[in-house]
Parts: sequence; C-alpha cells; structure tokens
Amino acid sequence: MNELIFRAKDRYRPSWSHLLMTLVIFGLEGSLAVVKMGPTAGAWLIGGTILLLIPLGCVTFRSWSSVGPAGITICWGLGRGRTYPWHEVQWIDVRKIESQTGDSQAARMFLTSGRRRSLPGLQNSDMYPDSEFDVDFQRVVNWWELSTDEPARIRPQKRSRDRISPTVLGLLLAVLIAVVAGAVFVLMH
Repeated sequence: MNELIFRAKDRYRPSWSHLLMTLVIFGLEGSLAVVKMGPTAGAWLIGGTILLLIPLGCVTFRSWSSVGPAGITICWGLGRGRTYPWHEVQWIDVRKIESQTGDSQAARMFLTSGRRRSLPGLQNSDMYPDSEFDVDFQRVVNWWELSTDEPARIRPQKRSRDRISPTVLGLLLAVLIAVVAGAVFVLMH
C-alpha cells in the first residue's frame, strides 16, 4: 500500500465568496477604525490584525498528515511533526460538527493514552469542501486495519464533550452567566 499524505495547502482553498466576505469585513473594520479612532489608531488596528492573521494562515497552510507503515504522522505547521506508531492508535473515526454556519467533518484518531488527535489536511467543511473526504478516510482506515490486530481496536467511550453540542454549551454558558450576573446584582443592592 502506498503512503498517504494529506497537505493542507493542497486542500484548503477558500471559495471566492468567502474571500470576498473577508475583504468586506476588513474594509468595514478599517473604515470604522479610521472614523472612530482616527487614521493613526485605525492603521495600528488594521496592521495588528494583519500581523495576527498572516502567521496563523502560514501555520495552517503548512499543516499535514501522513499515513504509512510507521504509523500516523501529524504536523500542525511547526516542526517536523510527530509520528504515532500503529500500536498506540486505538480507534479512528470522523468527528461531525453541525452549526448554523455549516457542517464540518474531521478525521481523528484515539490513542491508547486516552488522547485524541485530529488529522490536519483530512477535513471537509462547507468553507473547504473535499469531495474525496470519504474515500481518503476509508484509505486511512484500511491502513489502520491492516497494521493493527483486531483485539487492539477498541472504540472509546463517549465523553461529556462528545454528548454536548456547541449550541447547547453556548446556551448553558449564557444561562450560567445570567445567573451569576443576577446574583452579583442582588448582592450589590
């Protein structure tokens, strides 16, 4: 079987509509900053935003995953990456996240230590669609099944963060913040 390599720079190509929306948001930010704070402060705000986003973009586009005889290697854009040998990979699945802005899927592995690792470059979302995601994920699973014994493949139990969606978590936090703010208000008066 051939080694698989999933590089973010080959897969993360934003659509023109998303790029246009980003440019509109930056234009609005710049306009409001100049009007409200003046040209100097506006320039500092825009420059700071650019200085923050450029390194994050570079790191994102340098991320990659590879799957081969030694195991799964992941790199989040810094360094050479880390290889997890097959005997440490307990389970592989797809994490699906549904939100108002769109759905996304990410391949992830569960390690015998209990940690989870997403595979950079092997993701699918509305912003970065990947028509080959299911095929590529199945190729990773084939490598895993070929390289591990069946008794070593143990599906981990769901944790609380797997059961609670981001929307429910946001609602719980909003209620908690309202209760704490109300309690502080009552105690102050």
